[in-house]
Amino acid sequence: MTTVLHIDSSARPGRSDLAAHGSHSRRLTARFIDQWRLQRPNDTILYRDVGSHPPAPVTGDWIHAAFTKPDQREDWMQDVLRESDILIDELLQADVIVAGVPMYNFGMPAQMKAWIENIVRVGRTFGFDRSRKTVPYWPMVTTGKSVVVLSARGDYGYNPGERLAHINHVEGGVFTPLEYIGITKSYSAAVEYDEFSDDRTSLSITAAETNVSEIVNTLVTQYGDKTVQNQTR
Repeated sequence: MTTVLHIDSSARPGRSDLAAHGSHSRRLTARFIDQWRLQRPNDTILYRDVGSHPPAPVTGDWIHAAFTKPDQREDWMQDVLRESDILIDELLQADVIVAGVPMYNFGMPAQMKAWIENIVRVGRTFGFDRSRKTVPYWPMVTTGKSVVVLSARGDYGYNPGERLAHINHVEGGVFTPLEYIGITKSYSAAVEYDEFSDDRTSLSITAAETNVSEIVNTLVTQYGDKTVQNQTR
């Protein structure tokens, strides 16, 4: 079976298909999970809402504890790293990470950044040895995982090669640190024109939902045969 880690990071609690001012990114991640369950109903789905329950930010104590060898950590250090350990364990358990990451001021929400800071950790998801003659850092997550970022943007033209691509720091902000720790397969889709609230918004939502379906189908193929039974047999 496959395990999917579903993360939402929007500050908006509802979905745009269910509430007037709901989140488009939550709408897209819900669609991803619904379609995944349809094709693979026996898979495990883990859920974490960092938008509503953000991880604690990294502090000086966190850094001190993380860079202390595990067998030398004091009890307070274990306490400081406990939430990070939980988040990393979820990440390591998952085969697919699907994250709803809306664009806030051209980057990801602070809540999502806090999640990334907690899971990119020396000794657990990346290694470091200053005495290595080659690159002193190396990834420790090497199990063929995939990450999917589903976003929403108020303006339009943020895709590669478009007019605002150079100020879009959402997908790269997620993909770069995850690639650093070893997760190199990445996919994305996004709703645009949110601030316009016209036909372009509706068309963008439809296009993004189609993209989500295509990503699900691609990943289902990669991670094994569909388990849903054909009811017409």
